[in-house]
Amino acid sequence: MNNDRVRQILVIVAVLATIAVNIMANALPINGQNTGEISDRFDVYFVPAGYVFSIWGLIYLGLLAYAVYQALPAQAENPSLRSIGYLFVLSCLANIAWIFLWHYNQVTLSVLAMLALLGLLITIYLRLDIGRAQVSSATKWFVHVPFSIYLGWITVATIANITSWLYSVEWSGWGISPEMWTVIMLTIATIVGGAMSFTRGDIAYAAVLIWSFIGIALKHQDTAVVSYAAWIAAIVTAILIIIGAYRKRQSGSDPALAT
Repeated sequence: MNNDRVRQILVIVAVLATIAVNIMANALPINGQNTGEISDRFDVYFVPAGYVFSIWGLIYLGLLAYAVYQALPAQAENPSLRSIGYLFVLSCLANIAWIFLWHYNQVTLSVLAMLALLGLLITIYLRLDIGRAQVSSATKWFVHVPFSIYLGWITVATIANITSWLYSVEWSGWGISPEMWTVIMLTIATIVGGAMSFTRGDIAYAAVLIWSFIGIALKHQDTAVVSYAAWIAAIVTAILIIIGAYRKRQSGSDPALAT
């Protein structure tokens, strides 16, 4: 069995293992508590409404599509898929590690696992050159779009994980209220989404941010400053998506390829 075939098989195994662990996390559940119950213990504003987490279904569907696509004989020597295969396997290990650390109440270590996952996904994103590389429709839908969605969600999840950790260690916030810190985080996330829209025309990434912002706005309707800030962040990000797509079209490239 050659090296390419080993990599292709490992990617499939890694996806299936990650999905299995995430299912067990709530079906068993691991350590007698499901993922949402643990999140609810942290009184933080950057966590969206529960329905928002259904995006994991879309993420795992996309990753399954990627795993099958990269395993095709015709893709065995694809240089871009070669460059991300083992990074993706490591990202799956980081995802699995996060689940166990979170469920066993190791919040500090869970942040490290989440940062590792974020870093690996950013590296994969850059190696694929999403939003800039001209690729086939199959590569776009089975590779680029899934990783854009995954990275978008992990961007949000990382901020939420860090805010939960800060809450757990009773961080004072340097005198700034939790509500204002949430507004600051929403602003930063909006800037990141805007940068993705302007530099890469990445609609999928920015759309995940909008999905998350709306979830934050709806969950925290009783906290006006947070809810309004989240709605504004969603609207601004949507406008930036439109502008980014327009700029792509004006530059003569197909904005669909930048998704």
